[in-house]
Amino acid sequence: MFPPSTVTDPELVRDLQERAARGQPATLVEDARGWWLRLAPGGAWWVGSVLPHRPARGADLAQRVAAAEEFYRAHGAPPAFQISPPACPDGLDELLAARGYRRECPVSLQVARTVEVLDRLAPGALRVELDDRPSRPWLDTWLAVHAAGGDPGGERELLDRVALPSGYARALVGDDVVAAGRAVADAGWAGVFGMVTLPGARGRGAARAVLAALAEWAAAHHADHVYLQVERGNVAARRLYGRAGFTELCGYHYRIAG
Repeated sequence: MFPPSTVTDPELVRDLQERAARGQPATLVEDARGWWLRLAPGGAWWVGSVLPHRPARGADLAQRVAAAEEFYRAHGAPPAFQISPPACPDGLDELLAARGYRRECPVSLQVARTVEVLDRLAPGALRVELDDRPSRPWLDTWLAVHAAGGDPGGERELLDRVALPSGYARALVGDDVVAAGRAVADAGWAGVFGMVTLPGARGRGAARAVLAALAEWAAAHHADHVYLQVERGNVAARRLYGRAGFTELCGYHYRIAG
């Protein structure tokens, strides 16, 4: 059972955020007394943010922040922290703000029962294909939305680092891939990542078809629950996930050194 929306379980939030970190693995992770200091060169700063998931207060909190900053300085990267209020130490967000960190990218962490997603998302008219590795058409579709004109190497390397069972779904119109997404199975849960739809195909049920296929894949991999992370500003995606049975477990944001 999920906790009531008015009472968010900090341990569940920590658990899902750490599962998400395994689904989007950094190039380097250093465990600093329960805080995960992550490094991800190539621009994926959210993958390389700190997961500050163990208690700290007062002088200890300030010392932990300073140690994290030293870690990033040593690797030539700007420090960033993922702030999930139920799971982070009290006062961390305020401390970072006082140190000049800017608040970025508000996100909703959402959860659903796999069976409910399947019940709500009946198969549509679009054909969907699934692979256990990212095919070239899958990756080209993702890059067309998220990295047009940029260096695709970082995303390819990230996907190569995923060690858990993965499903890569792509929806097609004719022979053309118009939407894509992936799921990662991890001990009873499946995380949904990388949902994209080409601009010209939006509003035609392509993302819905991909999500339905990923839910079927999750069920086949014994994942009774599904989670995902969606930017609060992505109204269309949030509407789709709501219709599919997802509810918000908590909101979170990032603090990035200015």
